Amino acid sequence: MSREEMKERLLALIKERALFLGPRKLASGKMSNCYIDGKLITCDPEGIYLVSKIILSMIKDEEIDAIGGMTMGADPIAAGVAVLSYLENRPIKAFIVRPVQKDHGMGKLIEGHIQKGWSVLIVDDVITTGGSVLKAIKAVEEAGAVVKKVIAIVDRLEGAREALAERNIPLQSIFTKDDVDFSRMLKKE
Repeated sequence: MSREEMKERLLALIKERALFLGPRKLASGKMSNCYIDGKLITCDPEGIYLVSKIILSMIKDEEIDAIGGMTMGADPIAAGVAVLSYLENRPIKAFIVRPVQKDHGMGKLIEGHIQKGWSVLIVDDVITTGGSVLKAIKAVEEAGAVVKKVIAIVDRLEGAREALAERNIPLQSIFTKDDVDFSRMLKKE
C-alpha cells in the first residue's frame, strides 16, 4: 500500500470512527462542535499501523533517536512507531512525558528512553494550540535532548504551527481539519 493509499484509508477511519459532533471541550480549554477522539484511531490495530507507517515515511531521511510526547495522546503513537522502526531495521526508542513528575519510585517526569544530545520527534494525535506539545518539548529540552520536529495526526489549525515556529520547531501533520472537512460536518447538523 502506498503512502497516499494509507492516508486515504486512515482519513476514512477518522471520519467513520473518531469524529464526533456536538460541543466538546478540547485539551486547550477551547470549545468545539467537532471533536476527534484520536485514541479511537491509535488504539485500533489498523489505525495505529497506518499512523506508524505514515510517520516513519515522513521521517525516513532524518536521524531520529527517540519518539514520544505527552501522555496519553503520544503513547500509542510512540510505541507503534518504535515497533515498526525495529521491524524496518532502523530502531527508534520511545518515551512518554508525564503531566507531573512522579513522587515515588525513580521520580521521573519522562519514562522510557531519552538521553542528552539525542534528536527527538514529538508526536500527538490531535494538535490545536500546541499547549500539550510545548509542555513535552520543555521536559525533553530540560533532559538535554533536541526536538527536531513535531508530527500530529490532525492539526486543527488553531495556532500550534505558529507557537512552534516561535521556537523554530517545525510542525507537520498527516491531516488538517480541512482534510477532515469540519465545515461540511457542521453543516449537516
